[in-house]
Amino acid sequence: MVDLDFFSSPIGLGHATRDIAIANNLENISTKFVTGDGAATIIKNSGFSVKDVYMPPQFIVENGVLKNPTRWLWRYYQYYKRCKKISSKIIECDKPNLVVSDEDFASLSIAQSKKIPTVLITDIIQTNFVKGLASFIEKKMNKSMQVIIKKCDTVIIPENGPDEENIKRVGPVVRQTSFSREDLRKKFAFDKKTIVVSIGGTDAGLFLIEKMLKLKPKMDLDFVIVSVTSLSKKFDEAVRNLEFVDNLHEMIYAADVLVSLAGKSTIDEARAYGTPAIFIPIKGHFEQEDNARGEGFVFDDINRLEKLILEKLDQRRTPVETKGAIKASEIIKKLI
Repeated sequence: MVDLDFFSSPIGLGHATRDIAIANNLENISTKFVTGDGAATIIKNSGFSVKDVYMPPQFIVENGVLKNPTRWLWRYYQYYKRCKKISSKIIECDKPNLVVSDEDFASLSIAQSKKIPTVLITDIIQTNFVKGLASFIEKKMNKSMQVIIKKCDTVIIPENGPDEENIKRVGPVVRQTSFSREDLRKKFAFDKKTIVVSIGGTDAGLFLIEKMLKLKPKMDLDFVIVSVTSLSKKFDEAVRNLEFVDNLHEMIYAADVLVSLAGKSTIDEARAYGTPAIFIPIKGHFEQEDNARGEGFVFDDINRLEKLILEKLDQRRTPVETKGAIKASEIIKKLI
């Protein structure tokens, strides 16, 4: 038996990074992660036990625009059914005292059917990918999601705000570092003004890298590209490509400016470390567009990146103390 089965959605790497931050505070608790793809790699490299069993559907993105969301939603539904079978076998084998899920609703459904206490970590309580007639599928899925959410013992939302019913808002959940910014700049050889470009764990953000490469000759700055290995051949030799990294939060801290897609965890890490940042969302991806809007950006800002970068280089760093990971871990400990 394990104390805790921790199911982390592999759709984007932000789920895994914040789950690592929480798990780092769960000392002396037997924890087994379940996820897949790049998320499994990051969790494993952080020293945790992990089952790499999920294969999530990839978004289809062309020139920064989300294409055919209805097709993706259907593929997600099929993925969800596969995850229910996988999580059922794992939960039956492990017999955990608690199931924690970061936006993996399949595992919550199984755990709740077995009367196992559940905790959900999430940014959103409903999706809004599809418009028109096909939206009825999404509405049905959202209705099922609401039923699962209400059955959870606790729902942890990594943002500031009041608690309500079973929802606990703990503030941003970010990974910590024991290094100073000066030490990290030496470690990464950031010798002059440095722009870190991050696109997450897939090629959906390739459009952002391509735009930055066009700006490179115009700006006397170091560009550090953080991406997946499969994209490495597309880069100019003048650009430092660090490929897939496990410590993006430290690179964000060391950077002078971050240019990134609008993932929630990346935004929270930039805020925590006080790094001036520009967030360009995938057009048509409702969650990223909402995240970017909250930071004052929209997709069309990609056409004025040079101006925005120069403005951000003059912006004062304002770190923000975050205790979301500690608060979330305390909530989980009380349920085990």
